[in-house]
Amino acid sequence: MLQNQKYKELSSLNVNNQLYSYYDIKRFNDSVKLPYSIRLLLEGALRNYDEVNVTTEHIEQLINWVTNSGGDVEIPFVPGRVIFQDYTGIPAIVDLAALRSKMKELGDDPKKINPKVRVDLVIDHSLIVESSSNSDALQKNLDIEYKRNQERYSFVRWAQQAFENFYVVPPGSGIVHQVNLEYLASSVLQKENLLYPDTLVGTDSHTTMINGLGVVGWGVGGIEAEAAMLGSPLYLLNPEVIGIKITGALAEGVTATDLALTITEMLRKTGVVGKFVEFFGDGLSHLSLADRATIANMAPEYGATLSFFPFDYITEQYLLQTGRSEAAVLASHYHKVQGLYREDGEDDPIYTRKIVLDLTTIEPSLAGPKRPQDRVPLTEMKHSFQRSLTASIEDRGYSLTEIEVKKQGEYLKHGDVVLAAITSCTNTSNPSVMIAAGLVAKRASNLGLKVPSYVKTSLTPGSKMVEHYLKKLGLLTCLEKLGFYIDGFGCAACCGNSGALHEKYEKDIHMNNLVVSSVLSGNRNFEGRIHPSIKANYLASPPLVVLYALAGTTNIDIYKEAIGTDSKGNKVYFKDLWPSNEEIEKCQTEVVNLSYKEQYSTVHSHEKWEEIEYPEGDTFTWDLQSTYIQKSPFLDLQNRSHEEGYLNNLYPLLVLGDSITTDHISPAGNIQQKSPAGHYLLEREIPSNEFNSYGARRGNHELMVRGTFANIRIRNKLLDNVEGGYTKYFPTQEVMTIYEATEKYKQLQIGLFIVAGKEYGTGSSRDWAAKGTKLLGVRLVLAESFERIHRSNLVGMGILPITYAENEIPYVFTGEETVQLKLSQATLHAKQRTLLNIIKTDGTKSEKQVIIRLDNTVEVETYLKGGLLPSIISEIKTTV
Repeated sequence: MLQNQKYKELSSLNVNNQLYSYYDIKRFNDSVKLPYSIRLLLEGALRNYDEVNVTTEHIEQLINWVTNSGGDVEIPFVPGRVIFQDYTGIPAIVDLAALRSKMKELGDDPKKINPKVRVDLVIDHSLIVESSSNSDALQKNLDIEYKRNQERYSFVRWAQQAFENFYVVPPGSGIVHQVNLEYLASSVLQKENLLYPDTLVGTDSHTTMINGLGVVGWGVGGIEAEAAMLGSPLYLLNPEVIGIKITGALAEGVTATDLALTITEMLRKTGVVGKFVEFFGDGLSHLSLADRATIANMAPEYGATLSFFPFDYITEQYLLQTGRSEAAVLASHYHKVQGLYREDGEDDPIYTRKIVLDLTTIEPSLAGPKRPQDRVPLTEMKHSFQRSLTASIEDRGYSLTEIEVKKQGEYLKHGDVVLAAITSCTNTSNPSVMIAAGLVAKRASNLGLKVPSYVKTSLTPGSKMVEHYLKKLGLLTCLEKLGFYIDGFGCAACCGNSGALHEKYEKDIHMNNLVVSSVLSGNRNFEGRIHPSIKANYLASPPLVVLYALAGTTNIDIYKEAIGTDSKGNKVYFKDLWPSNEEIEKCQTEVVNLSYKEQYSTVHSHEKWEEIEYPEGDTFTWDLQSTYIQKSPFLDLQNRSHEEGYLNNLYPLLVLGDSITTDHISPAGNIQQKSPAGHYLLEREIPSNEFNSYGARRGNHELMVRGTFANIRIRNKLLDNVEGGYTKYFPTQEVMTIYEATEKYKQLQIGLFIVAGKEYGTGSSRDWAAKGTKLLGVRLVLAESFERIHRSNLVGMGILPITYAENEIPYVFTGEETVQLKLSQATLHAKQRTLLNIIKTDGTKSEKQVIIRLDNTVEVETYLKGGLLPSIISEIKTTV
């Protein structure tokens, strides 16, 4: 029984003589004062109001957001869509297939497991740049991708026919977030005659890119996405909203990438983790939709849940330009009648806090060498790189001695750029910076400049539209003359699929301990992510990627020193190569009317994709010999979270520092032969040249658990001066791989805990960072602070996250301690405070007050049931 029937009242809207209905949020007088993002959450709450999942209290909390935000109050979010990339999406579909198998085992109908909302899987992460710098690279890489991933793609083809509301964009089409921005998103959804805002969650933290289109959406873990697919609301704490008032316009020579990196630095320092960020002010009219998307894409790098740009005239025009005219008309009428259409000169909404950003202050920049928030002004780049060589590891340096700094290899020296990659949806979705890169290449090739032979060049756009307009402008051939041939349409270097360097350069790097560089137009540059041999990695705009490729080093003042020598022997400088804003804008005008609709007309059906053979039936036929796809084990794990003593006498597995990312935790990139995962494949007679990547094999838990915490750059403080996936086995004090140690602990039925510093779990929303932790036998994670998605994923896997209480001094663990935490199932509640008992081997005891980071009642119930997957089965059995 609904307490308040008025919340379900519908209003009418006539668009071109077609009558629609909608839930009117303007009925609430103060809604026009709310941040735009909160208004959209309010509409969703009204539409899904049922007094079970969405209650009167939830709606009132949103209506009164000004007084309710930032506390312990939770609100529901029911997304209209779910979007996957293949690295995170295929494991989620494996879990759905396992749920169907479980239903069949229980004698129930497996077809009860079906997405209740639209789900799109874009296969974009499986591209590896094996071939580059040649005209055949695109086809070669695509052929290799299909051959390597036959088992995975066969599984996806089965899922395509088995599940309802499940759509696939095959390999070679583009990057998930760019495809979403340019094609899948509509800004307004329709069910019969009901109009409502386009909202979504995605299994990649950069799902926030769609916020640039005025669409509420953010990244979640695969297990949360499964719940959303099955119609369950996601709950979050009623967020604080930080308003960023944009004034002015970007200066000559400054790009959207420079702006995004500056905002990343600024907001990481401000502290917006777990908060909403919303942009407002008349300055927004000076930012293109693509500029907005570039900024929104970087939201995970400054820790925000979303980075929202309200719908306005620029949004409307972008929908029209990208072939979504019907959606543009509906969205325009809908947003105006709802008070969701931003216009210059309007009153500012109320925000938790306001920050003013003057676009005229932005300067050309890079970010690195290890984190995206570490912005380096272009003027200071040479000094910054040189400083990093001798700076301590703790200060994000490489701790080289003066003798090591002077050392050179046979072919390379410190700072040499061995990878220059124009990649990632972050920037390839933005025509202005891609055209700028092409114009730099045009000037350079006309002058006869060449890229040094040791630089691996790569161009992997996020959609085929990039190829289309670069060809139209005659710029693609210019890029090709410098080695930037299109290697594929996918994430590539940005997600670590940069492929191998030439063997002689790899050898030179390792023999001489060289700190060589990559420069890429991506969004992530964490240690070990881009390439295992490249220690210094810098994020930059596409035109800067081309310039650094030509220079061949990051140890250069690119403004003052010569970048190269022309065909006549003259030195060529920055000013000779950098295009003017007027030149870039003129090119954009020439291609503004190119047909996006035509380019995307065949995006769901490729001949090579249709040729893939796949099993039929409602349940998947699991192949026990497959090294790619195995039945998910999480439904068969015994739930012991409620048992007395489950959190007693836990042994330490890892003690970690600050800023441990999901790249450190989750298996990613290349599989090393000598690693536990490599041994697993070799034992199954898989040759090393067919290992593929961890990401491609995420559907096999046996391999993934062996790669969890196996990052070559991770530093476990239980060991002295050891890098990589090792730990000390507590009973014998032996040093061994983490996987080997956990197998020994399991034989003794010993539970484990992990200790970490601040911002634990930042980075991509990788479900395997939590899944692998679960399969290693970890029951408790103590961190000074968590990244939002990873903390939620730990709960979803039945792992308890805890933080120190306010003003509690963190305990310095040495590895000589066990811990215990007493919880009562009957009294456990959200954000409960309790004591963590720490017992040293000599019997000394300490106590620390901690907070149980189960942040709402849903998470408490999920934890007590052993995780989200068991919860889903329980819910379906009781409600269907």
